[in-house]
Amino acid sequence: MKNLLLLAFTLILSCGTGGEPSKAAEQKKSALIVIAPEDFRDDEFSVTYDSLKRHEVKITVASIDTTPATGMFGRVVKPDIALDKSNVDEFDALIIIGGKGCEQLWNNEILHTIVKEFDSQKKLIGAICIAPMVLGRAGILTDKIVTAYPAIRDEIGKCCRTCTDADVEISDNVVTCSRPEASASFAATIITILKQ
Repeated sequence: MKNLLLLAFTLILSCGTGGEPSKAAEQKKSALIVIAPEDFRDDEFSVTYDSLKRHEVKITVASIDTTPATGMFGRVVKPDIALDKSNVDEFDALIIIGGKGCEQLWNNEILHTIVKEFDSQKKLIGAICIAPMVLGRAGILTDKIVTAYPAIRDEIGKCCRTCTDADVEISDNVVTCSRPEASASFAATIITILKQ
């Protein structure tokens, strides 16, 4: 009897509840979503944010600072952190939302540093509408096939291997999307890659 109790106790210790994390815990992914401080594209943000949330991706929203940001159509989002407080090691993906205000981010050196660090670690980077210009100016698109909003295709074409008119392009670790209407496809692509 004593031996049975000892065996049971040993099994409990070796199998216990504090062992390896569950698959769900292991597969929990995180994304840093970057928006402009004003005039980000509300629908691009909402569709991407909501889709990732539904798939249990942990989201942190960042901008130039944590002042509430207002979208082109009036949505107000309070960023969780300022860009300069972002720690690349905490995230599996970087997603940059477009909209007219995104031009303020095109030459943001802090964001360029974040983009380069994600790229050096081959982590997923997504950009929609005019946001791929951030990636181009950060210098990570040289060998990439991308898509972008029609108004910036000529300019971004100078930064990448090829710029297409597709809704979504995947090139290595970079996903780009050309327009707000393709936000759902963009989000679905990011989710699919994160789950691999």
